[in-house]
Amino acid sequence: MYNDFLFYILTATHEVAEHGAAAAEKTGESTNELPNLVTFISRSFAHHYDSLVYAMFVALMMIVVAMITYRRRQMIPGKLQNLVEMLLEALYNMVVSVMGKKYAMKYTPFLGTLFIYIWFMNMIGMVPFFKSSTSAINTTAALAITVFLYVQYTAFRKLGPWGYLHHLMGSPKDVVTWVLAPLNLVIHLIGELAKPTSLALRLFGNVTGEDILIAAFVSLGIMFMGMFGSPIGFPFHVPFIFLALLTSTIQALVFAMLSTIYFSLVMPHED
Repeated sequence: MYNDFLFYILTATHEVAEHGAAAAEKTGESTNELPNLVTFISRSFAHHYDSLVYAMFVALMMIVVAMITYRRRQMIPGKLQNLVEMLLEALYNMVVSVMGKKYAMKYTPFLGTLFIYIWFMNMIGMVPFFKSSTSAINTTAALAITVFLYVQYTAFRKLGPWGYLHHLMGSPKDVVTWVLAPLNLVIHLIGELAKPTSLALRLFGNVTGEDILIAAFVSLGIMFMGMFGSPIGFPFHVPFIFLALLTSTIQALVFAMLSTIYFSLVMPHED
C-alpha cells in the first residue's frame, strides 16, 4: 500500500512538472510544485485553472465566515466574533497609522479584505493537497492591477482632472518646479506603473520560493522513505512550513501596507 502511494505521488509530481513546463509560459505558474486536489482530477486542467479554483475557494470561505459571524453577532462576543473583531481592529489601526482617521473608515474594508484574502491564499498552500493561488503570477498581477486602478480612480476623484495632472507633474509651485514639470511627469508615470509591477512580482516570487522549497524537501523525504523502507516519509519540510507561515503573513502585510501607502500618497494634502 505504501509503495503504491509512493509511486503515485512521484508519478503525479513528475506529470505535474511536465504539464507545468508546457504551460508555464502561458499561465505563469511554478513547475516545481506538489500535486494538489485539482491535479488529481485533471492534470491538464490544473495548470490552467487550479489557481483560480483555490482563489475562489478562499473567497467563498471568507464569505461564509463573514456571514456566520454577522448572523450570530451579540453584545458579548463568542470566540469567532471576538477573533474577527480583533483582526478588524488591528487592520483598522494599521490603516489609521498611515492614512489617518479621516480616510481610514472608508478604505479599511478594501485594504483589510485585501490583506485577509492574500493571507489566506498564502496559508492554504501549507495544507496538504492544496495550493497557494499567489504562487501564480496571474493572481498577484490581478491583485496589483486592482489596487493600481482603485488608487488612480481615487486620485482622479479626490483631486479632480487638473489636480490629478498637477499631482503627476510633482505639484509644481514655482518657476523651477514648473520647468521641471514635464520631466517629473515622465518620472512619476514610470513610478506609477512600477508600483503594481513590484507588488505583483514581490508576492509571486516569495510565495513561489516557499512552495518550491517545501516541495523539494517533501520530495527528499519521499525518496528517503523508499530508500530505507520506512512506512512514513521523513519530515524534512516541517521546519520550512513554520518559516513559510511567518513569511506568508509578512508578505500579505507588506502588500496591504504598501497599498495603503499608495492610497495615502494620492490623497489631498491639506498642508
